[in-house]
Amino acid sequence: MSEQSDGALTRRGLLLGAGAGLGAVAAIGIDRAVASQSEQATQGEQTIPFHGAHQAGIAMIPQAYGSFYAFDLKDGVDRDGLRKLMRLLTDDAERLTAGRPALADSEPELALVPARLTITFGFGREFVRRADPAAVPNWLGPLPAFEIDNLDPAWSEGDLLIQIAADDPVTVSHAARMILKDTRSFASLRWLQKGFRRAAGSMPENATMRNLFGQLDGTVNPRPGTDEFNRLVWSTDGWLANGTSIVIRRIDMNLETWDEVDRPGREQSVGRFQDSGAPLTGTNEHDEPDFEAVTSLGLPVIAEYAHMRRARSDNPEERIFRRAYNYDDTPPSSDVSNAGQIFTSFQADVDRQYVPIQTRLAELDLLNQWTEPIGSAVFAIPPGCAEGGYIGETLLS
Repeated sequence: MSEQSDGALTRRGLLLGAGAGLGAVAAIGIDRAVASQSEQATQGEQTIPFHGAHQAGIAMIPQAYGSFYAFDLKDGVDRDGLRKLMRLLTDDAERLTAGRPALADSEPELALVPARLTITFGFGREFVRRADPAAVPNWLGPLPAFEIDNLDPAWSEGDLLIQIAADDPVTVSHAARMILKDTRSFASLRWLQKGFRRAAGSMPENATMRNLFGQLDGTVNPRPGTDEFNRLVWSTDGWLANGTSIVIRRIDMNLETWDEVDRPGREQSVGRFQDSGAPLTGTNEHDEPDFEAVTSLGLPVIAEYAHMRRARSDNPEERIFRRAYNYDDTPPSSDVSNAGQIFTSFQADVDRQYVPIQTRLAELDLLNQWTEPIGSAVFAIPPGCAEGGYIGETLLS
């Protein structure tokens, strides 16, 4: 029986059980509910292609929910074992991102709402070393020690990264469960970080996200699809050609002491107006800042210690592509919050692009008074694959 005839029967029953006026109102309510459900289903049915030159989950509008899983490889897992692992992971990721159950999926109904699901894989130094010691990029490993860091091993490093993101948290949870089953014989979970952004549809698609300080975060990102983005993000080297790198930094944000700062103080620390995100010398978010502008007292309008000034460079190659998520975990009993940011950036070369930026921020950035890096990891993100292939085949074949 068609949906239309189901709806007609429902309306007829309502009309028989009540007055015509009341039935008409109920019918309108049902129509609206059906329309709402249809709209939600359409959003949940959206898929992101898994196959391609690049892995999905990078050059796209970020999803509302992102989870990052880092693993330590088990002893004895060699090149052949890594190849088997990546074939398994690729097969299930391909199915799940298309809205199909994974092999041996015990809850196949949960796989039917992909909600723009992407599953992205990254390799740590030990993973690449076991595959081919000569293939390890120079930048793949722990970042230099920065004075501001207070790193916890519980949030740092790892041999394998799996980033799972979607616009629905149930989708992320189910995909993670299926994917983690594949890893059991090969690796053990080292850490998990769960993040969020604004819910899908609550903001314009290309709107800059706000972090939990209330600031627009990522205004100067290169735009996917441009020559600049391709140059800054995608690698051209060997097995990593069409791949990239990811830096993941877990940043604790002290919201309690941030609450004590007035609006001008917040804006001076960043160098931007909090409401619009415009530089203190401009009116719109994407206005170019004037670092030469001074106040009536002769002081820089955008101070030397302002975050945006420290993050800028005269070298056009010192740029990264940010794709961060917020986190808000259970606070200790004495605090109101335990929140911060899962900072993630993609770049072709960590040493050439990310490290100089972070070095300047560590040396002099007023935001360091309210933030503290507590986790840090770097992974190589291999290129995508064609149908019938698997992620990592350029390294493992």
